[in-house]
Amino acid sequence: MAKPEKKPFWETKSLTEMTRREWESLCDGCAKCCLHKLEDMDTGEVFYTSVVCEHLDQNKCRCTVYRKRKTLVPDCLVLTPDNMEDLDWAPGTCAYRLVKEGKPLPEWHPLLTGSRDDIIATDNTVTGKVVSEEFVHVDAYEDYLIDWAD
Repeated sequence: MAKPEKKPFWETKSLTEMTRREWESLCDGCAKCCLHKLEDMDTGEVFYTSVVCEHLDQNKCRCTVYRKRKTLVPDCLVLTPDNMEDLDWAPGTCAYRLVKEGKPLPEWHPLLTGSRDDIIATDNTVTGKVVSEEFVHVDAYEDYLIDWAD
């Protein structure tokens, strides 16, 4: 008799049930959370800009100060299971959002492919599409509004 296949952790656990290692592995490395966003104060609608945090290595889509990011960038949103109530601002491909909504991971997700190269090859990262905040005055962020197709 064939043994039933064990489902992966992201299909059986809620975000709050995941270990730290599972939580970290769920991130696909798109770096869209590192983009500056603007919120319409009247409607609450969130708009993405192509301006990215100065600490993002744009080619690798990795924070260069990951362990110190909250200290160095006080308004950096560090995602945790405790602050995942409202993920409407997150892109539709965000694994945290997908798991929270009970949806499957995209076929290019590193947990499915075993490689971070696939997310880059499928053009699902910010690489080549952004400018560092070092080169854009905060008052000009509206000039950098973009629509990230999910």
